[in-house]
Amino acid sequence: MFRIRDIDHIVLRVRDRDAMIAFYTGVLGMTVERTQDAIGLVQLRAGRSLLDLVPVDGVLGRRGGAPPGAEGRNLDHFCLRLEPWDEPALRAHLDRHGVAVGEAGLRYGAEGDGPSIYIADPEGNTVELKGPPSPRG
Repeated sequence: MFRIRDIDHIVLRVRDRDAMIAFYTGVLGMTVERTQDAIGLVQLRAGRSLLDLVPVDGVLGRRGGAPPGAEGRNLDHFCLRLEPWDEPALRAHLDRHGVAVGEAGLRYGAEGDGPSIYIADPEGNTVELKGPPSPRG
Protein backbone atom coordinates (compact mmCIF):
# COMPACT_ATOMS: atom_id res chain seq x y z
CA MET A 1 0.00 0.00 0.00
CA PHE A 2 1.06 3.62 -0.29
CA ARG A 3 0.38 6.89 1.49
CA ILE A 4 0.35 10.43 0.23
CA ARG A 5 3.19 12.46 1.70
CA ASP A 6 2.83 15.95 0.14
CA ILE A 7 1.38 17.83 -2.77
CA ASP A 8 3.99 17.42 -5.53
CA HIS A 9 2.75 20.14 -7.87
CA ILE A 10 -0.24 22.15 -9.01
CA VAL A 11 -0.74 23.22 -12.61
CA LEU A 12 -2.44 26.53 -13.40
CA ARG A 13 -3.60 27.41 -16.89
CA VAL A 14 -2.80 31.11 -17.37
CA ARG A 15 -3.55 33.92 -19.80
CA ASP A 16 -0.53 36.12 -18.98
CA ARG A 17 2.43 33.91 -18.08
CA ASP A 18 4.80 36.84 -17.47
CA ALA A 19 2.44 38.54 -15.01
CA MET A 20 1.93 35.27 -13.15
CA ILE A 21 5.69 34.60 -12.97
CA ALA A 22 6.25 38.14 -11.69
CA PHE A 23 3.57 37.67 -9.00
CA TYR A 24 4.72 34.29 -7.74
CA THR A 25 8.43 35.18 -7.80
CA GLY A 26 8.30 38.89 -6.90
CA VAL A 27 5.48 38.83 -4.35
CA LEU A 28 5.54 35.30 -2.92
CA GLY A 29 9.25 34.57 -3.34
CA MET A 30 9.09 31.44 -5.51
CA THR A 31 11.91 30.79 -7.96
CA VAL A 32 11.84 29.58 -11.53
CA GLU A 33 13.10 26.01 -11.42
CA ARG A 34 12.69 24.90 -15.01
CA THR A 35 11.09 25.87 -18.29
CA GLN A 36 10.03 23.75 -21.25
CA ASP A 37 9.55 26.26 -24.04
CA ALA A 38 8.26 23.67 -26.53
CA ILE A 39 5.08 23.28 -24.46
CA GLY A 40 5.16 26.69 -22.72
CA LEU A 41 5.61 25.17 -19.24
CA VAL A 42 7.26 27.15 -16.44
CA GLN A 43 7.85 25.36 -13.15
CA LEU A 44 8.22 27.46 -10.00
CA ARG A 45 9.70 26.11 -6.78
CA ALA A 46 7.29 26.42 -3.82
CA GLY A 47 9.16 24.89 -0.88
CA ARG A 48 9.11 21.13 -1.43
CA SER A 49 6.47 21.48 -4.13
CA LEU A 50 6.16 22.98 -7.60
CA LEU A 51 3.66 25.37 -9.13
CA ASP A 52 3.46 24.82 -12.88
CA LEU A 53 2.19 27.55 -15.20
CA VAL A 54 0.97 26.72 -18.71
CA PRO A 55 -0.48 29.25 -21.17
CA VAL A 56 -4.12 28.61 -22.09
CA ASP A 57 -3.23 28.86 -25.78
CA GLY A 58 -0.27 26.46 -25.53
CA VAL A 59 0.02 22.71 -26.13
CA LEU A 60 -1.03 21.76 -22.59
CA GLY A 61 -3.33 24.71 -21.89
CA ARG A 62 -5.61 24.17 -24.89
CA ARG A 63 -6.70 20.85 -23.41
CA GLY A 64 -8.49 22.66 -20.58
CA GLY A 65 -11.01 24.62 -22.63
CA ALA A 66 -11.86 28.25 -21.88
CA PRO A 67 -9.30 30.38 -20.02
CA PRO A 68 -9.69 31.00 -16.29
CA GLY A 69 -11.89 33.89 -15.27
CA ALA A 70 -14.66 34.88 -12.91
CA GLU A 71 -17.08 32.61 -14.78
CA GLY A 72 -14.85 29.53 -14.80
CA ARG A 73 -11.82 29.06 -12.60
CA ASN A 74 -9.23 26.31 -12.70
CA LEU A 75 -9.67 25.42 -9.02
CA ASP A 76 -11.24 26.77 -5.84
CA HIS A 77 -7.93 27.65 -4.14
CA PHE A 78 -4.59 26.24 -3.10
CA CYS A 79 -2.73 26.79 0.13
CA LEU A 80 0.91 27.69 0.72
CA ARG A 81 2.33 27.08 4.19
CA LEU A 82 4.56 30.01 5.22
CA GLU A 83 7.41 30.23 7.70
CA PRO A 84 7.78 32.33 9.70
CA TRP A 85 4.22 33.52 10.26
CA ASP A 86 4.24 37.24 11.02
CA GLU A 87 0.84 38.52 9.93
CA PRO A 88 1.55 42.27 10.29
CA ALA A 89 4.78 41.96 8.27
CA LEU A 90 3.05 39.76 5.69
CA ARG A 91 0.18 42.24 5.29
CA ALA A 92 2.65 45.12 4.92
CA HIS A 93 4.60 43.17 2.27
CA LEU A 94 1.46 42.35 0.29
CA ASP A 95 0.24 45.94 0.60
CA ARG A 96 3.54 47.21 -0.87
CA HIS A 97 2.84 44.97 -3.87
CA GLY A 98 -0.76 46.16 -4.21
CA VAL A 99 -2.20 42.77 -3.24
CA ALA A 100 -5.55 42.90 -1.45
CA VAL A 101 -5.68 40.73 1.66
CA GLY A 102 -8.79 38.97 2.91
CA GLU A 103 -9.83 38.48 6.50
CA ALA A 104 -7.54 36.41 8.70
CA GLY A 105 -8.95 33.32 10.32
CA LEU A 106 -8.07 30.13 12.12
CA ARG A 107 -8.48 27.39 9.51
CA TYR A 108 -7.79 23.69 9.34
CA GLY A 109 -5.01 22.42 7.08
CA ALA A 110 -2.57 19.55 6.72
CA GLU A 111 -0.93 20.27 10.08
CA GLY A 112 -4.12 21.19 11.98
CA ASP A 113 -5.77 24.48 12.83
CA GLY A 114 -3.67 27.55 12.18
CA PRO A 115 -3.86 31.17 11.05
CA SER A 116 -4.38 31.96 7.39
CA ILE A 117 -5.36 34.69 4.97
CA TYR A 118 -6.58 34.63 1.39
CA ILE A 119 -5.23 36.62 -1.55
CA ALA A 120 -5.75 36.49 -5.31
CA ASP A 121 -3.09 36.20 -8.00
CA PRO A 122 -3.24 38.41 -11.12
CA GLU A 123 -5.65 36.02 -12.87
CA GLY A 124 -8.08 35.64 -9.98
CA ASN A 125 -6.89 32.32 -8.53
CA THR A 126 -7.41 32.27 -4.78
CA VAL A 127 -4.26 31.53 -2.79
CA GLU A 128 -4.44 30.75 0.92
CA LEU A 129 -1.34 31.73 2.91
CA LYS A 130 -1.14 29.62 6.07
CA GLY A 131 0.90 29.78 9.25
CA PRO A 132 1.90 27.05 11.70
CA PRO A 133 -0.61 24.96 13.57
CA SER A 134 -1.89 26.39 16.81
CA PRO A 135 -0.75 24.67 20.03
CA ARG A 136 -3.21 21.98 21.09
CA GLY A 137 -5.10 22.23 24.34
